[in-house]
Amino acid sequence: MKPDGRPAAGVKVLMLAAMLMASTALMARALPDFTALVESSAPAVVNISTKQAARASKGPPGHQFEMPDLPEDSPFHDFLRRFFGEEYGGGMEDLPELFNTESLGSGFIISEDGYILTNHHVVSGADEILVRMSDRREFVAELVGSDKATDVALVKIEASDLPVAKLDLTSNLKVGEWVLAIGSPFGFDHSVTAGIVSAKGRSLPTENYVPFIQTDVAINPGNSGGPLFDLDGEVVGINSQIYSRTGGFMGLSFAIPIGVAMNVADQLRTKGKVTRGWLGVLIQDVTFELAESFGMDQPMGALVAKVLDEGPARKAGIQVGDVIVSFNGKPIRKSSELPPLVGAADIDRPAEVGVLRNRQRLVIDVNIGELPEDAMQAATGASGPTGQEQRFGMDVSDLTPRQREEQELETGGAHVDAVRPGAAAEAGIRPGDIILMVNNHPVAGADDLLDQLERLSGEKSLAILVQRDDGARFLALKVPPAKE
Repeated sequence: MKPDGRPAAGVKVLMLAAMLMASTALMARALPDFTALVESSAPAVVNISTKQAARASKGPPGHQFEMPDLPEDSPFHDFLRRFFGEEYGGGMEDLPELFNTESLGSGFIISEDGYILTNHHVVSGADEILVRMSDRREFVAELVGSDKATDVALVKIEASDLPVAKLDLTSNLKVGEWVLAIGSPFGFDHSVTAGIVSAKGRSLPTENYVPFIQTDVAINPGNSGGPLFDLDGEVVGINSQIYSRTGGFMGLSFAIPIGVAMNVADQLRTKGKVTRGWLGVLIQDVTFELAESFGMDQPMGALVAKVLDEGPARKAGIQVGDVIVSFNGKPIRKSSELPPLVGAADIDRPAEVGVLRNRQRLVIDVNIGELPEDAMQAATGASGPTGQEQRFGMDVSDLTPRQREEQELETGGAHVDAVRPGAAAEAGIRPGDIILMVNNHPVAGADDLLDQLERLSGEKSLAILVQRDDGARFLALKVPPAKE
């Protein structure tokens, strides 16, 4: 200690070291210990490999495939030698006409008598499915059923007294919670990776019926179909997809909630197929501008852009422009939340659909139908510009008989002939669009549209329903100030 009472330099170093050690110990206590979880849960995780016959394509005459000259220590050297022979430098004419392809994935046991969950894409098209246990036992599995829409498959092996994974069907998973994956990335059996839940209820562009769990757990090829565990050692999801620009892990992984997967598995086991509920509407998100035009305090719900003919929604009286804000008592915050709820609803049973229509809340009973196979895809001479056309930056005209026939419209609508820089372009209106409604008022024709635009110019923004080749959608058209 110095005469002035300050600690000496050596004491400062010791104090700093003690503080760092205490901080490290505190961090160690805060991080979870996964060892017990892995020890108890890993035996229920399996490696899945498949074989299928595939015919080689030699390509058009005169085109040869040049194999790369790879060093012998390259990870792809053995792969190429395995499939193309010891001398793999030749062209495609050296390939056999028929050869076996293999894929690797993961799965987990959900019953002592051998039922196993995995991904549809792991076993799709397989001629043989091989299951390898953690104790190295191997079984040939039978495909019970598979569902492409949710990417869930159920297989069965002939065995008994198998270790079973515990399932968490309570849906209490929270964002920020620790989770752990066990699988076979690149064929490395029972690899363990951990991370946190990044988000819940994610909707991916090609998936309508799965509210994905997003995590930052390292998932790579071979992890597909494997379990995602919480800290209680219970399965909360099936690792299914990653977002990647390179083909490898980039911090964005997606898992199918176990409740969704088990609903599919139960149907596959009992009925051999999966049926889903159907409303018969095309929907979109409510933007801030659209919410303002509908008199909503904040954007929420699923905006009905089209009601399909002969669908349950049309029969029940749901209309274009309705905003679905709840389904069977569950609030709908985003449009992506509605399809999974409808898909899981009981068919031929009434469901309570809460809608906002003309700034009033209604509850409509809809008898849920069964989703048809083709319903997976969305149904799908002017003078100079007037004052309103100039103001909004678009030219419109009445539809010709041919345009009506192409768009399957008997009456109403205004055809957008041209779009100039201005409010229409900013709203996303395109040439060729058919404007059907303005603020939930049908458009009888071009003159009626222009009259409505003039009459509603006191609004801040207008909800415009347009139809184009890829379907119908609402756009928020901001009203520009009137020119003096």
